[in-house]
Amino acid sequence: MSKPSIAIGSDHAGFAYKEKIKEFLLTGGYIVRDFGTDSPESCDYPVFIRPVAEAVARGEYERGIVLGGSGNGEAIVANRVKGVRCGLCWCVEAARLNREHNDGNVLSLGERMIPLELALEIVGTWLETPFSGDERHVRRIRLIDA
Repeated sequence: MSKPSIAIGSDHAGFAYKEKIKEFLLTGGYIVRDFGTDSPESCDYPVFIRPVAEAVARGEYERGIVLGGSGNGEAIVANRVKGVRCGLCWCVEAARLNREHNDGNVLSLGERMIPLELALEIVGTWLETPFSGDERHVRRIRLIDA
């Protein structure tokens, strides 16, 4: 099974983790497109997060990862794009459930909320966990999309 292609983006508050996660992904053999930002200079997160979500929604990338200080605003922006199921994950179990139950296609992380080692573990779990395909979860996703 091939590894999913990943779109990634952050604001200034998530920049350092974005760079580390991008390195982790590339080392792991993933195809990655970085939608920015390109520095820790203050910027407006929707400018970088919406293009990630739109690329995933269009099917150009199988998954997306968005980062900010808390990850809250980034998740909100991503979830405004039809077809995106973005989960804000703060622990490995939340990441596993986001994939297994919600077929999450975008992951949001807050650099100011969790240590880097945990963020990398969350990303790894999120990427490796398949959607269960269970009928009740499929039904709920259809209800979300309706």
